[in-house]
Amino acid sequence: MSVAEDLRPNLAIVLGAAVMLSIGMGVRQSFGLIMPPLTREIAVTVSDFALALSVQNLAWGLLQPVAGLLAARLGFRPVMLSGTLLYLAGLALFASAQGLVGVMLGAGALIGVALACTASAIALAVGSRAVPARSRSLVLGATTATGSLGALLSAPLGQALIVELGWRAGVLGFFALALGMLPAAWLAGRVDRLPLPGAGGVAPGDISPRAALASAFKTPSFLVMTGAYFVCGMQLLFITTHLPSYLAICGLDPALSAQALAAIGLFNVFGGLFFGWAGGRWSKLALLGGIYVSRSLVLVWYFVLPPTPATTLVFASLMGFLWLGVGPLVAGSVAEMFGLRWQAMIQGVAFMSHQLGSFLGAFGGGLLFEALGSYDLAWRLGVGLGLLAGLVQVSFALMRPPRARSFA
Repeated sequence: MSVAEDLRPNLAIVLGAAVMLSIGMGVRQSFGLIMPPLTREIAVTVSDFALALSVQNLAWGLLQPVAGLLAARLGFRPVMLSGTLLYLAGLALFASAQGLVGVMLGAGALIGVALACTASAIALAVGSRAVPARSRSLVLGATTATGSLGALLSAPLGQALIVELGWRAGVLGFFALALGMLPAAWLAGRVDRLPLPGAGGVAPGDISPRAALASAFKTPSFLVMTGAYFVCGMQLLFITTHLPSYLAICGLDPALSAQALAAIGLFNVFGGLFFGWAGGRWSKLALLGGIYVSRSLVLVWYFVLPPTPATTLVFASLMGFLWLGVGPLVAGSVAEMFGLRWQAMIQGVAFMSHQLGSFLGAFGGGLLFEALGSYDLAWRLGVGLGLLAGLVQVSFALMRPPRARSFA
């Protein structure tokens, strides 16, 4: 059977997960546009704003395994709908913020909890259950690719509203977009009606979450992947949080920040599709390592040159291609190693590592900037750690391919 035939019975589920992921990630990736005008208008510094986004990522990561456990126990639909409502509440509080507390609770804590219930780990776990294993990698790549389109809409919309009406109007524009997550989450929640396939067609056993986690922490391939994922998060959140500030320091047009974020979103589509396809043919873990090495080389190229609109857009396009391609590779690797029963929870553990790295990338980048007056040390650290993580990941994947411990 073709991928289209495999997908057709549950197309609405996959589309719902992709739209939910697209809006949630697109809005969240556009928050860097808010930082320059917000820090000029209210008593919030660059490091304060970076701390709020770091709290967002920390809450997201720490609660991701919990959200995965709840989805397995209670169903995906109640988890995703609850997360969407928290996302809307966070945006509303953010738009009305008068100081650090409102920004921290709205853009930070509430949206962090919401993302644990609606973003990649949950959306890709939904997609994994909607299609047979033979089509899973490509469908996960397509879900990631579709989920990347949100930045193409949210970044230009947010920038236009910020320029014309101020940063609060930009956040309210994000709120209007996020309303679309409600019907998307409802559609994706149909996955709860599907029977859970077992390994090789055998019904899944009653494996406890504790046993599943214990097995994951005894699997060397999973541990190496999780450690490298930490560096992935550090690199990406440093870019999304601080690129608009870096461009402003360099005297470039503020609209370039929105264009760069939109370019990242556009090339996420190509990257998601390519790495979803490639993950069905070659080692997913080796491909992950290749992504981390390639990103680091792109960072070196961009930051050693004087920034221009052209180099910035090329940088954003290359990074976009290498951005969300990790999603289908990590999700597919976890499904192959441990099956579908506890995929969202185990993937959530790996993602917790990613978000701890994100916390360091966003907040640490802000601290280094305020201490040194430049981003030079921050990007050098990101490059060095990225090269190390990528080379270790590739080497380990080639020397010790993972063995499946499927829990169905």
